[in-house]
Amino acid sequence: MGIVNVTPDSFYDGGRYRAQSTAFEHALQLIREGADIIDIGGESTRPGALPVSIQEECDRVLPLLEKLIQETAMPISVDTRHAVVMQEAIRLGASIINDVAALTQENALEVVSKHPVKVCLMHMQGLPETMQQKPHYENILEEINAFFVERLQACEQAGLSRQRIWLDPGFGFGKTLEHNLMLLGNLSFFQTLGCPLLVGLSRKSMFGALLNRAPEQRLPASLSAALIASLQGVACIRTHDVAATRDALSVMKAVQPHCKETLSVRTA
Repeated sequence: MGIVNVTPDSFYDGGRYRAQSTAFEHALQLIREGADIIDIGGESTRPGALPVSIQEECDRVLPLLEKLIQETAMPISVDTRHAVVMQEAIRLGASIINDVAALTQENALEVVSKHPVKVCLMHMQGLPETMQQKPHYENILEEINAFFVERLQACEQAGLSRQRIWLDPGFGFGKTLEHNLMLLGNLSFFQTLGCPLLVGLSRKSMFGALLNRAPEQRLPASLSAALIASLQGVACIRTHDVAATRDALSVMKAVQPHCKETLSVRTA
């Protein structure tokens, strides 16, 4: 899943693709690099980010969405937590709604349940404005799992089948470095829920805290995390760096069939 943020303030690419023409060309570049999905975001949800108006978000997202729908065959995801934006995006042809609020906002579940789109439900403790102010869990895996169970039940009661749902544990959304590392090491914990997992690890602040690297220097760490996630059965990697991520995953997949054979020879 290639990221296109049409925002002035996203933590890594804020302002780079604010112009519609630049955003469109970037999306085409990600497609050429091998993206399976393009994910458009019009509201930054980085720690401390303030919400934008619904009209502003629509003005940022919808023209680019419409142009990509018209000129490519690529499935398009829209990263939004607002029902009005969801409704308009679906009307224009979005295939996926990627919601950091997991359809908890007013009318969001009602809108999505009425249309044959997929949805990604993400876990977030708090809101973007405050989520990194002393996040706390007694047991992060159990608490996120319980959140997913509750949201899946709400979705199914609204007529949104589990087959249309992806789950995202929300790296960096109300989590400390230790919380993020615990999640990364235990993503397979959530496989019992029966939904594909999607993770967004690309250039995140957890790598800055761990390695003292600026966002521009976090590609190697992001690739390492993508491999760790993929080895645990994660279905979709959301990334700024499509070509590099595909290369890393391709090498891993090419090697995997030989791992047991190599292990048996070395053991003998």
